[in-house]
Amino acid sequence: MTAAARPARLSVSAARRIALAAQGFADPRPTGRVDARHLRRVIDRVGLLQIDSVNVFSRSHYLPVFARLGPYPRELLDEFTAYTAKPRRREMFEYWAHAASLVPLAYHPLLRWRMERAHLDPWDSIRRIAHENPTLVADVEQLVVDQGPIVAGDTGIPRPKPRPGHMWNWHDGKVALEHLFWTGRITTAKRVHFERYYDLATRVLPAELLAVPTPSEQDAKRELVRISARALGVATEPDLRDYFRIPSVDTRRAVAELVDSGELIPVEVAGWTLPAWMWHEARRPRAVAARALLSPFDSLIWFRDRTERLFDFHYRIEIYVPEPQRRFGYYVLPFLLGETLAGRVDLKSDRQAGVLRVQSSWVEPGHDARHVAGELAAELELVAQWQGLSAIEVRPRGDLAPTLAAAL
Repeated sequence: MTAAARPARLSVSAARRIALAAQGFADPRPTGRVDARHLRRVIDRVGLLQIDSVNVFSRSHYLPVFARLGPYPRELLDEFTAYTAKPRRREMFEYWAHAASLVPLAYHPLLRWRMERAHLDPWDSIRRIAHENPTLVADVEQLVVDQGPIVAGDTGIPRPKPRPGHMWNWHDGKVALEHLFWTGRITTAKRVHFERYYDLATRVLPAELLAVPTPSEQDAKRELVRISARALGVATEPDLRDYFRIPSVDTRRAVAELVDSGELIPVEVAGWTLPAWMWHEARRPRAVAARALLSPFDSLIWFRDRTERLFDFHYRIEIYVPEPQRRFGYYVLPFLLGETLAGRVDLKSDRQAGVLRVQSSWVEPGHDARHVAGELAAELELVAQWQGLSAIEVRPRGDLAPTLAAAL
């Protein structure tokens, strides 16, 4: 390969700024009222919002929007996702995209190949039930037809005894519903206290959407990789693969096609061992002045290997780690300051007492603790007010705790 043909070289800091800009962190937060246009812009940039059931601080899907926009009316996102009883607008639906995710309606045709693989791709219990107990699946589907929207308890099947080491304690009725959910025949009509109400997709999703022709599997996967590339800014093949959990062979083929079309530009990022590609319209800001608390499931950091490459930040969620073995805490959020991850905090919203509890707080090596504490204090005050909490309590755990307590 000649020197002229070599991919462009990027420093890690340049790659990091490109990634931050692609994810919406290079723009200042709105100073006035946040409305649907702001929310649509965030969703268009990140492509999807991951869902998680843990609510110790906040439901995870609300946090990426706050990280980018600051305080916003959560009911706005509820309306987009039909989490209210009488939604005024529905612009997203639930499906297995990255993981359990909220996805723009327009992406429904792009995920139908996954729906068609419900007998192959899900984990064992969901995959097996259609083969081992098709009568139950048919009966549960008929129950949805007759009575939907329903919750898992409406199937009348008792929950089994808890099994050590198992995160979910699903009965066969719930498994059958999840299989039907994976097939796309049923979907989430609403959630009440985060419990999913299942109904027929034909009764929940717009008829004009369901009538959109289904693209070929190759075309759909290429489009999903295109969306991922735009959302990531600069990425390796595993980064692109992970965004919508697309098989590697398909991702590699899509990357080759997007390189041929000029939409992906080969680059070398200093210190990265794998080839990388940059979205052809990616912004390359000279500086990023962001400040945000990041959900463990924020698309900026959800692929931990990429987080280490971009930010030199080792991060693992410790919810499922026994308490004596936790290093930083139960629900730890990285703190983005400027262009770096400058600290981490274990947060708990004590809604009954009206207190945001900082269970532990830590500063990353090389960062000035007083500066980080001051900025983190301001962000904590903002997020506490957004959650309707009137006080912040900093517990004396972590090397940032004394400085943070003083700043607050």
